[in-house]
Amino acid sequence: MDLHLTNRVAVVMAASKGLGAATARVFAQEGARVVISARNAEALRDTAQSIAHDTGATVLPVVADSSRADDIVRLIETARATFGTIDALVVNAGGPPSGRFVDFDDAVWQSAIDLTLMSAVRAARQAYAAMREQKSGSITFITSVGVKHTLDNLLLSNSLRLAVVGLAKTLSREFGPDNIRVNVICPGYTATDRIISLAQANAARNNTTVEDELAKVGSNVPLGRVADPMEFGRACVFLASPAAGYITGAALMVDGGMSRVM
Repeated sequence: MDLHLTNRVAVVMAASKGLGAATARVFAQEGARVVISARNAEALRDTAQSIAHDTGATVLPVVADSSRADDIVRLIETARATFGTIDALVVNAGGPPSGRFVDFDDAVWQSAIDLTLMSAVRAARQAYAAMREQKSGSITFITSVGVKHTLDNLLLSNSLRLAVVGLAKTLSREFGPDNIRVNVICPGYTATDRIISLAQANAARNNTTVEDELAKVGSNVPLGRVADPMEFGRACVFLASPAAGYITGAALMVDGGMSRVM
């Protein structure tokens, strides 16, 4: 399928590794010009070089922290100044700390709000200004399977990612007249660095292998395994692309059937 992304401009936040990097790589494979951001300059540069080398695409790294308002403004302004437009924005950020209600004071809540909710608000605000002028574009928020059913010990994520879903659904209606689509994509267990590092720690503690520990995680998924990040990336890029031109206000599950609700 032609996703109609050749020479389009895609911005992917928090893309030095994991889901963001996989999504950026698929955009590049599909012919888009890609802007990626992350806090770690070295890791970001290495990812940009790797994607550009493997795909031949133009990949622009911009060091930016998703939780900082000024950084988000600079990211979007840099993308527009360099390429003249933004056709697709994928809003991503690292997850807030795990824990229970009694574990968090106001300072932790505020930090999590800036990272998870306000990053989405600020990025959408900046991208909308560009997309409204051209009367086209897409905004895709990466959330979690936890927006469909709450996950134990992830109070902050469960609370704030649901707020992002409410934001996205509302924006899909407000932005629709300007031909701007707004969607949510919800990953389940995926073999990112975080999941693999947890599997390594469990393997050391349980005297097993990383493969054994990943298999345990996958046993709770109907497809019987964790996802490869590129599987998520392909789904995300499709949703963000013109090929999905009549999909807006949707929440796409990429969880191997893990969630028990539609």
